[in-house]
Amino acid sequence: MALLAEYALTPGVFDVTAYTSEEVCGLHLQALKDVLLHEGLVRNLRSGEWVKTFDDSSRPWHQRGKELLKKLRTQQRIVLADAAVATAPQTDTDWCAEALASHSARPLAGVIATDATAVPHARNAIVSSVSKLSSAPWWASRSPSLRLGRTLVDYEAALAPVLRHANSLIFVDPFIDPTDHHQYGDLMKLLAGLRSRSVKPLVEIHRAAWYGGGNDKRPQVNDVVAALTPAITTAARTAGLSVDVFLWDDIHDRYLITDLIGISLPYGFGTTKKPNEQTTWTRLGRDDRDAVQRGFDSARRAPRHRFTVKGT
Repeated sequence: MALLAEYALTPGVFDVTAYTSEEVCGLHLQALKDVLLHEGLVRNLRSGEWVKTFDDSSRPWHQRGKELLKKLRTQQRIVLADAAVATAPQTDTDWCAEALASHSARPLAGVIATDATAVPHARNAIVSSVSKLSSAPWWASRSPSLRLGRTLVDYEAALAPVLRHANSLIFVDPFIDPTDHHQYGDLMKLLAGLRSRSVKPLVEIHRAAWYGGGNDKRPQVNDVVAALTPAITTAARTAGLSVDVFLWDDIHDRYLITDLIGISLPYGFGTTKKPNEQTTWTRLGRDDRDAVQRGFDSARRAPRHRFTVKGT
């Protein structure tokens, strides 16, 4: 399971009449809220028609459901997906079919439905009733950490939802150096892969102002700029975006900070040719993510140097 997972929900999950009581509906929605607002995305099925179903004021949407939808919108966690079946859904059963077809086009972590809608899909592991989520393997396997190989393939798989949907990407690693191809050349490939984004994210790179090995931590800005600029320029032009680069005198830990998730990465963004070498990524709590981001906010403290590489 990825540290940021994408789910589809049938509209009935938000409907009071799908439950035995309003209280039961509220309890299930509260449990969903805690997960979706910290580690999840919700697929806006059928090019946005899914979210429009909640404009129907004749249906008794639970107040907690309305609040959850509002927060998901505010945090930009509702993400568009193309229509996947020929006809527009009219019922929860239809929406479940749309979700499954969308899953076939691009895999979801899971499809969450009401009890009645989930029954016909009892043998389909990807579908779970909201009341039985704890027994769904893909829900139970959620974890704040992820063990993965130090390879581009594993990084791309683990970061796929982040790179596809995050509106800001802040790469923090004191050793980023694209001239060291065995370590950081693959980071440039991740950046170049953003070319598929129609709306480009804000991209920042934060690294140390010193350069080279040894214990000499004196700033060497010119050397760092010379090492970073050619490869970042190529990646930025390929992706059609700009990259803001910040150099700091004091930087130690390594992170990926985005508007959707923060990740602590012990080895940073370096990859290796060594077989079977692994690392463990950890999802940060929201407060910790925000604290790290504030620590690299140039409006709060000045970096040693900053420059922008424009690819457009």
